[in-house]
Amino acid sequence: MAGNTGAAWAERPSFGSLALGALVSALIWQTATIIYNIYFHPLRKFPGPFLQRASGLPWALMHSFGVQAHKTQQLHDQYGPVVRIGPNHLSFTDVKAWKDIYGHRVGNDLHASEMSKATTFVKTIRELPTSIINADREEHSRFRRALSHGFSDSAMRQQEPEIVKYVDLLIERLHEECDQGKKKLNLEAWFNWTTFDVVGNLVFGQSFNCLKDSKTHPWIEFIFKSVRGGAMIVAMTYIGLGELVQVLFKIGSFSIKTVQQYTDAMVESRLSMEKSREDLFEGLVKRRDDWNLSFKKLSSNAFILVLAGSETTATTLSGATYLLLAHPEILEKLKHEVRSSFQDASQININTVGNLKYMLAILNEALRLYPPVTAGLVRNVPKGGAEIAGHFVPEGTYVEVQHWATNHSKDNWVNPWEFNPDRFLGTTEEALQAGNKLEALQAFNVGPRNCIGRNLAYAEMRIILARLIFDFDLKLDPGSENWIERQKAYTLWDRVPLGVYLTPVREPKA
Repeated sequence: MAGNTGAAWAERPSFGSLALGALVSALIWQTATIIYNIYFHPLRKFPGPFLQRASGLPWALMHSFGVQAHKTQQLHDQYGPVVRIGPNHLSFTDVKAWKDIYGHRVGNDLHASEMSKATTFVKTIRELPTSIINADREEHSRFRRALSHGFSDSAMRQQEPEIVKYVDLLIERLHEECDQGKKKLNLEAWFNWTTFDVVGNLVFGQSFNCLKDSKTHPWIEFIFKSVRGGAMIVAMTYIGLGELVQVLFKIGSFSIKTVQQYTDAMVESRLSMEKSREDLFEGLVKRRDDWNLSFKKLSSNAFILVLAGSETTATTLSGATYLLLAHPEILEKLKHEVRSSFQDASQININTVGNLKYMLAILNEALRLYPPVTAGLVRNVPKGGAEIAGHFVPEGTYVEVQHWATNHSKDNWVNPWEFNPDRFLGTTEEALQAGNKLEALQAFNVGPRNCIGRNLAYAEMRIILARLIFDFDLKLDPGSENWIERQKAYTLWDRVPLGVYLTPVREPKA
């Protein structure tokens, strides 16, 4: 009996044998996958580096470390206007790709009206409720209709006093803090505090009090901290670890739940207000019962409105300020335009800043050189495939136009790394003759999913920048040189402090 037992035990494979077998199987599978991706994949004809054509891991690692957009731009310089940056992933810099990927599509199928967003990038946590960012076509259209009035010209005029109130507070606080040009201030933070205070009021009916307290609200801190974590979540999903991401979320490994709790509390406060408000959020509040909108969906949309309505505006203002201070001759031209256009700060409003043509050119050039969103607007090619910038792309492929790569492409711009607002001063035809394809700049995207807050963002940026230039002379702190080059980009920028000395040129209003 004992002998038979020993024989049976001897016949059982050891743990080491099982582990070795699993390892060999995994290696065989990976080798077969790499061979397929290189030699048999439908995208095999598209150029790109060997490792990225073979595996999704290089893209995931670059995305996790905040260098993906920069590396992809370099690949376009090497391979041309279309690059295979993953086994099933193409990046385009050809201007025609904007409309081909993001524009309205013609087809008998209703769902053919647009390429759907890739869930790997916008729906990584499945439990989170949908918002205007990741909703399907039908739900997105409903959300957009509800929110459109809050972003209309008439609504913006009504909101103007609220916007100006916080810009006034910004200028007042800068006068108090600047010490007549002797104290270095981090303008990147001040811009953030201003835009978050503005949009907090326009969405939640309450300010974050960042300007008042001269510090970042905990809710905003959690958002900043989640930028890198969000990139890691996308990277893990990209290489097939989506299920692990769901498990980690359930056990509370991500800071997303903390952000949710803050947002929920502010939405509850907003809903408790007795009087209706003509603000950015009112359209959804009014339709809450008719559409049976859950509280979670309201909260999810509120979060997106606050983030999109503040972070991108602050990013552009920071980038524009840095670029101006790094190019004093351009700053002097802007100072002349602003200070010759107004006699008093009270004259600076939504209407009057619209006349500052050179300022608009500066903001557009800043959006080109330092786009708030560097990449990540990924779409799925629909059934049957699609023609994109003259290339047939098979169904199921990830496709995108990356802002950073497109905005720095020598095929789209003459001297693409040069800060030159003049390229935006002429007509489209004149720009094209000079080697600049203005339609390559699509900071707010195109098509049915373009940014609903474009006009508000421009108005806010123009007023803030005009007031800043009107009241102060600015000087860059030497420690903030090469400010853009020192940052990582996890779709959004992980910005570093922007040290600036502000010297008042006029006394603040009492």
